Amino acid sequence: MLDLPDGVEGVLPNHYIEKAIASDVVSGVGADIPVGNIQPASLDLRLGEVAHRIQCSFLPGPNRVADRLRELSEYEVDLTGAGGAVLEVGLPYVIPLMERLRLPQKMRARANPKSSTGRADVFTRVITDFGARFDDIKPGYVGPLYLEVVPLSFPIRVYQGLTLNQLRLSVGDTALSDADIRAEHSNGPLLSANGKALQPKDLQLSSGLFLGLNLRGSKAKGVGWRARGSAPLLDMRGIRSSEPALFWDKVQRGPGDRIVLQPNSFYLLMSYEAVTIPPHLAAEMAAYDPTSGELRTHYAGFFDPGFGYSSSSRQSGSTAALEVRAHDVAFMIEHRQHVCKLTFERMLEQPTMLYGDTAFGSNYQSQTETLGKHFKIDGETEMAPTPSEVAYDPQQLELGGEG
Repeated sequence: MLDLPDGVEGVLPNHYIEKAIASDVVSGVGADIPVGNIQPASLDLRLGEVAHRIQCSFLPGPNRVADRLRELSEYEVDLTGAGGAVLEVGLPYVIPLMERLRLPQKMRARANPKSSTGRADVFTRVITDFGARFDDIKPGYVGPLYLEVVPLSFPIRVYQGLTLNQLRLSVGDTALSDADIRAEHSNGPLLSANGKALQPKDLQLSSGLFLGLNLRGSKAKGVGWRARGSAPLLDMRGIRSSEPALFWDKVQRGPGDRIVLQPNSFYLLMSYEAVTIPPHLAAEMAAYDPTSGELRTHYAGFFDPGFGYSSSSRQSGSTAALEVRAHDVAFMIEHRQHVCKLTFERMLEQPTMLYGDTAFGSNYQSQTETLGKHFKIDGETEMAPTPSEVAYDPQQLELGGEG
């Protein structure tokens, strides 16, 4: 079993995730887990062979997920072909993942969509046998993992081996209190604006650190994007390969640095503050509704150690992309309005690699654009996918490749 230091608490870093894999705390189903799927504080999870089109979403409660799928699955979609499979907008699917857990009694796990998944307005959450909650996996869980996937704006093409979400492993009490967050910010700023650390009096805290919107973009650049209706198929394996204009309309600021969100439309906007996650911390953008129903911001997502971080200066930071959807009525939002918050966790140890390292291939370090990696950005060309984004190939794995 995984050998952890006595009495320590925190999120497992990459080198302990490697140990967890070697100890079968996390194991691959039918294929080894590629090293390239290990992130500084999380593990990318791979889609399995088939997607079940289900009648409705569910939690298994006292049942196994496989038993519920026998009741609720309407048909299956094969993901193993060279062309993958198409998942249609608004339809729920459940996909068995290629990873399985055997958690020690003192270790828990939590899953979140990858940033690129959320930016494509693809709703995902992990389901476990006998689970009473999505994404939270109780200590001691032994069993398979399943991913519910619902494309909300665009039909998507997916493949076996594609990664849409991530898993974090942790032990003990990892959460930072508001007082802890203030202390961390005083030691080295967690939030900055215009290249300067936010003053302590300007921090807004309530079980996490709030971020505001940047709605002062230039007319040429705009302040964000709104998903278009009747968009074409989005290949989730493509990198800088899709034309934004086919999928998105540019959002311009209105008078008074504000915009009006249209009901049930999906927007990509940018934070006003720049975020820095130092090597000894990890963070999560918590799903947050500041309006008691009218507005949903962010599907939640992990921020790995090193996001916006520079060893020479922690004041640089990177702005965060924010996923926003209004519900039943049009809703006005304004520049610097608080619409989301970051929660912070301690790392068990500092990872041996950081988000933004050259060898790591991070997609969103120092980002100035909200669009996800699937879309072309002015001045950039189509790129080859990283190992974790290449479709599963059994022959490659038999030959020792990373898939």
